Amino acid sequence: MYFKSRTVAGEELASKLLEKYRYEDCAVLALSDGAVLVGEPIAAALHSVLTMLLIESIEIPGEGINIGGLNQSGRFTYNGMLSAGEVEGFRQEYFGLFEEKKREAMMRINRLLGDGGLVNKDLLRGRNIILVSDGFHDAASLDVALDFLKPISIQKLIVATPTASVQSVDRLHITVDEMYILDVKENFMGVDHYYDENNVPSHEDTVKKINDIILNWQ
Repeated sequence: MYFKSRTVAGEELASKLLEKYRYEDCAVLALSDGAVLVGEPIAAALHSVLTMLLIESIEIPGEGINIGGLNQSGRFTYNGMLSAGEVEGFRQEYFGLFEEKKREAMMRINRLLGDGGLVNKDLLRGRNIILVSDGFHDAASLDVALDFLKPISIQKLIVATPTASVQSVDRLHITVDEMYILDVKENFMGVDHYYDENNVPSHEDTVKKINDIILNWQ
């Protein structure tokens, strides 16, 4: 399945979530700039708060695989789809490189956050959290989000995404309460491949938009 845009895909997801969650207390938590475009129609339909978790993924050189990701709290979470042996092997081989990439990632996050913070945990506490991605190639960003949400008391964790790989869906089944996925791919080609339009705003523009939305909710 292919989508005209992330917004159109978000509208389709919103229609599937609307009947069950229109009158429930929800918060939409996007996992990337592209996910914000998917999440906006969902948040509008459910009249819920929309925010974004800043995540910086760390990629294994030449493998096209994320070893894990850093969230805006400064915590690094390893990709749960990798075995302990794989993680340890990559850590030993690329330790210096990974540490440098973590430092660079945290600097980028701090620059974007400025004096404030993108996710106010009070906006999430006690709500149904709809975790939105524009496509799950692997579960690295999911694991980072789960780690971030761990100390926050929420009702349910719901994932909404237009597309995901089979391997990601297997991981989602054991970690979230509900899933809304429009299409599951055996051979995932990369997130952008499934959208005709790939006009994703810059990180800076997305952060500004989200902060404006949060200010309107407070």
